[in-house]
Amino acid sequence: MDERAGARTHKISFLNRGVGTITGVRDVKAFNESEIVLDTDMGMLAIKGTDLHVTKLTLEKGEVEVDGSVDSLVYSGMKATDTQRGVLGRLFR
Repeated sequence: MDERAGARTHKISFLNRGVGTITGVRDVKAFNESEIVLDTDMGMLAIKGTDLHVTKLTLEKGEVEVDGSVDSLVYSGMKATDTQRGVLGRLFR
């Protein structure tokens, strides 16, 4: 059985690929204007696009609001430390 089963509800809702809310978020691992990486109850989630911003973060409730132009949402089964190293490596080239 998946270790994340029984966790909070994970939901993604976007309006016109722009403003969106994600629930079931454990942590924001990295973000810049082209990518936001979230540790969610369902795995790592990379949101890619342009002019991306985290507009609201409520980790107690596990909610994140973002805006910008979203091009893709990609889940990964990678551990947070693996993804964090990759994203931070790209940020500090």
